[in-house]
Amino acid sequence: MSFDVYLSAPDVGALEEEYLVRALRSGWAAPAGPDLDSFEQEMAERVGVGYAVGLASGTAGLHLVLRSWGVGPGDVVVVPTFTFVATANAVIYTGATPYFVDCEMSTGNLDPHLLDQALDDLASQGSRVPVVVAVDMLGKAADYTRLQEVCDRHGARLLSDAAESLGASHADVPAGAHGDVAVVSFNGNKVMTTSGGGMLLTDDAALAAHVRKMATQAREPAVHYEHAELGFNYRLSNLLAALGRAQLSRLDAMIARRRGWRDQYRQLFAGAEGVEILGGTDDVQDNCWLTALTVDPEQSPWSASDLASVLTDAGIESRPVWKPMHLQPLFADHASTLSGAADRLFATGITLPSGSGMTDDQFDGVVEVIQRKVLST
Repeated sequence: MSFDVYLSAPDVGALEEEYLVRALRSGWAAPAGPDLDSFEQEMAERVGVGYAVGLASGTAGLHLVLRSWGVGPGDVVVVPTFTFVATANAVIYTGATPYFVDCEMSTGNLDPHLLDQALDDLASQGSRVPVVVAVDMLGKAADYTRLQEVCDRHGARLLSDAAESLGASHADVPAGAHGDVAVVSFNGNKVMTTSGGGMLLTDDAALAAHVRKMATQAREPAVHYEHAELGFNYRLSNLLAALGRAQLSRLDAMIARRRGWRDQYRQLFAGAEGVEILGGTDDVQDNCWLTALTVDPEQSPWSASDLASVLTDAGIESRPVWKPMHLQPLFADHASTLSGAADRLFATGITLPSGSGMTDDQFDGVVEVIQRKVLST
């Protein structure tokens, strides 16, 4: 379905064209090349880690980290239930079993208290849990201070799925630098994009080297083609890395524009009973990837679905927040530790147009529709 205003369309222009054309004319239209090397170095410096590996997607990064750590059949990997399916799929790819834990109602991020309870229960059942995956929901970094304490106490590695949070931070540490390793996404709807793509970020030199090898069909260092383990074709291309370099140079400006929309949405809904911005009371360190509302049906005269219908009729894209993994038919038989928070967020949440490429006139049109057809009722 097409819209006049999209939720988070790619924000690309003359600078991206310049970088791409220059890379193309350099002759490096191959999978590897100098722009890929530079992009990895610039990303590592931006986040403050020692190593970065450009990949075909964030999902590929999650998959390769789990494989490199030896996760496989018989293992249980804890995953937030309130997330995009890629987080859980990466666990399935390894043959391990995802176990879902609920989120904090105020942020949508993995609940450290419930995680502690779940790891106690799994240990008492004799389950081996080598890894916990945390997700930075809608551009707000998870509470890694508490999550790391819980993981350390239970002897589990912490993998940060920072697909949505590049440019955000927690405790003044950039998203992408938390846990044992982090993975970011450059999918087309993210804060910055390489069309498709992702990147692993870590201080672990051995892990970065192994993931880089695994992402290039696990080719061993020999003149001929030598392979000792199963690999994948997961590397980011040099041309897409050139696009990423242009986007990275504009990252702060793009975040500032998304923050501007967040601030105006906050003013718009300030007097609306039962309406709150998800995670919005403390968002100084967020990248404001998407602004989401929760609408309490017992306090508000209109619901999240009412708002969605009005926006759709006006040619404006909105979307429900993530449907929890434990409600997905794919994972119907998987175990979980739940509080009901993700269910409530799914029932009452809606994400609003938040892209940095949205024009002032488009945003004014969104506001006018909401004021005239929703807030005036």
